[in-house]
Amino acid sequence: MPGSLAHQDLIGGKLSLDFANELNPSSDFSWEELLRFLLVTRIISSDRSAQLLGLPQNDPQSARALLGKSQRLHASLQRSFKALLGKEALLRDWVEPINEVLRVTEGHDELFQQNGNWGLEFVAREGGLDWLLAAIARSAAELISEGASARLRACSNPDCGLFFYDTSRTRRRRWCSMSRCGNRHKVAAFSRRHSATRR
Repeated sequence: MPGSLAHQDLIGGKLSLDFANELNPSSDFSWEELLRFLLVTRIISSDRSAQLLGLPQNDPQSARALLGKSQRLHASLQRSFKALLGKEALLRDWVEPINEVLRVTEGHDELFQQNGNWGLEFVAREGGLDWLLAAIARSAAELISEGASARLRACSNPDCGLFFYDTSRTRRRRWCSMSRCGNRHKVAAFSRRHSATRR
């Protein structure tokens, strides 16, 4: 599967934040990008990913429906998280895509074995594909229900804007990650200071 998204690249700290961060901000991502995210976050196994990769050809209606629901959920998370950061009220229409997915989450977790290793996979009570988004919706619902006390942050780099969950002791984390934005900011500030002293 194409792409370079890796588990260690996910910096949100919550599944819903990673979903909002890692897929195209315009919510116009592809079936392959959605599957890559589900695979990297271990929502699906590599075997299940391989099965689902051909779904747009085998069952285009189901693939289109899930991709559309994923894109609506993504847009909902983007709007909701920005509103939370701005201490604005969330509109019912914004959270409805989250609730829509939560309504189909009846099921259970089950252990499965792959290549000699055990993993955990959600098994929905009913067929269909909406359950693939259940963990993301649950993560978003938990974060939104935290309200004003949520540790939701956006990166201080104005060119970045990625969301993250601040688990720092002081609750003053500024950067999505030091390697992505924090170090760049420090190097730029250092360069500005030293170029000013040379004049």
